[in-house]
Amino acid sequence: MTGMDVIATAGHVDHGKSTLVRALTGMEPDRWEEERRRGLTIDLGFAWTTLPSGRRLAIVDVPGHERFIGNMLAGVGSVPAALVVVAADDGWSAQTAEHVAVLDALGVRHALLAVTKADLADPAPVLTDVRERLAATSLGDVPGLAVSAATGAGVPEVAAALETLLAGLPAPDRGAPVRLWIDRAFPIKGAGTVVTGTLAAGTVAPGDRLQLGDREVGIRGVQSLGRPVERAEATARVALNLRGVAVEELARGDALLTPGAFRSTVDVDVTLDVGGGRAAGDEARLPAEAVVHVGSAAVGARVRPLEGTAVRLRLAGPLPLRIGDRLLLRDPGARRVLGADVRDVDPPELRRRGAARQRAAELAAQPSGAAGAAADLARRRIVRTADFTAMGWPVPAGATAVGPWLLAPGLVDQLAAALPGIVGRYRQLRPLEAGPPVAVVRRALELPDDELVPAVVRPPLALREGRVAVATAGLPPRVQQAVDAVRTRLAGDPFAAPEAPDLAAAGLGPRELAAAVRDGQLVRIADGVYLAPGVEAVARERLAGVPAPFTLSQARSAWGTTRRVAVPLMEWLDARGVTERLPDSTRRLR
Repeated sequence: MTGMDVIATAGHVDHGKSTLVRALTGMEPDRWEEERRRGLTIDLGFAWTTLPSGRRLAIVDVPGHERFIGNMLAGVGSVPAALVVVAADDGWSAQTAEHVAVLDALGVRHALLAVTKADLADPAPVLTDVRERLAATSLGDVPGLAVSAATGAGVPEVAAALETLLAGLPAPDRGAPVRLWIDRAFPIKGAGTVVTGTLAAGTVAPGDRLQLGDREVGIRGVQSLGRPVERAEATARVALNLRGVAVEELARGDALLTPGAFRSTVDVDVTLDVGGGRAAGDEARLPAEAVVHVGSAAVGARVRPLEGTAVRLRLAGPLPLRIGDRLLLRDPGARRVLGADVRDVDPPELRRRGAARQRAAELAAQPSGAAGAAADLARRRIVRTADFTAMGWPVPAGATAVGPWLLAPGLVDQLAAALPGIVGRYRQLRPLEAGPPVAVVRRALELPDDELVPAVVRPPLALREGRVAVATAGLPPRVQQAVDAVRTRLAGDPFAAPEAPDLAAAGLGPRELAAAVRDGQLVRIADGVYLAPGVEAVARERLAGVPAPFTLSQARSAWGTTRRVAVPLMEWLDARGVTERLPDSTRRLR
């Protein structure tokens, strides 16, 4: 099992970031020959060390050259703290400002300032100037130290200050789902494909299965800080050996995810962060197109301002986002970055006039955490529980789970209260039917699935044969009178089923008879043959007195009825398992 702290460097090209990392770790973070030749970190480099306390620290050394700002963003996307490096002989520069603007937009709150090359110039004025500038950003009051990597002066003090900084970092959520943004992918002979990234939450272990796009991949092995481990816990730099995926199928910005725990989306509502050191008018000057950075991903987006700081983004490709994620919007034309908080990953369509303004007001009023979850569920009414939690919300107290569905607090009571009115109106239009079919109720209550209907049915309503019926509904008075007359006749002669003309004359057509059967007042033996409930027991009792096996003719005599009734009645009793038909067409009681 392995956990560590991860920190990213930030600062101008040539201000000595990589040299300081080498002095702290004894490792060479630059990855490519070209970088060493040119003295530039053009892609992400990684180094690690064990601090004097035994705390392990991984350092993501990000590029300082302006052309490689995208790589810089990939490096700091999942990292909670930064080491800001400024040279004593050069001071604050436009590129320092650009890197700090990225940290500010990402909302990074933990940092250490190292003023390097202290052997070449007096570091004191630079320390004072830079700390003042950083105080206006999300980084706040940043401790600063002078250091010379060349002479080694100040390196132990920087290591000690890093210990203090790391001790103040919030604890990572090791029980959270995994979302590992891939920052490098490469083949290793004999091992297959390896990817690296910063594990910001959760744990990974060999044998785990993670989602990659629309498929699952297996983890063959996990390395951390250059050695195989049985398990890696956040926060950690990890290298994963993947089973069954070629390196050509992967790119920086892909993410390995706990299956089912994230929702890929192309439409996302955000609120821009225009506090701190950013201009409050920034949202008014938004570009129509921007690049969205999250983790190591960079995706183009169309920007639609809603009102105030609320903005809708239409991404050029899907990203696995959650409510509460921090995005960075980069305007490629204006060299400007803005931080944005994800507020909805399944936003409603904006069709009506004024819908954008109303949506902005909803987002402005939406709280975070449990209160936000309750407000969002109230707006959605009914949602699949797995979808709701994949958005990043906790299940609110008082919500009702029905199968895979989650209903807003109080909604079941509200729907149950509306149901009697729906049943009453239906029966006014169709008095011969016991009540509306389940599908009709689902549509009337605007439910997404028939399986939700039973949850809102309460006495005196009940579910009967696929309908929501009043338990004591009964038949219309005229029909009830005719059925009563039939029942009186059958009480005296249980097998004297009325003929079709008699039924029609009494006003009992097919619909009325079907209603009487549904209501349990008559039993349909066959088309045109209706008898009273309890006829099965009477028929069995009469047959018990006939020696077995018996013929249809003997049964007809025992019942005292005609072939019109006896033939279908015998088949009905066969089907119900009361009688058994023998090969010679005689019967016996089962």
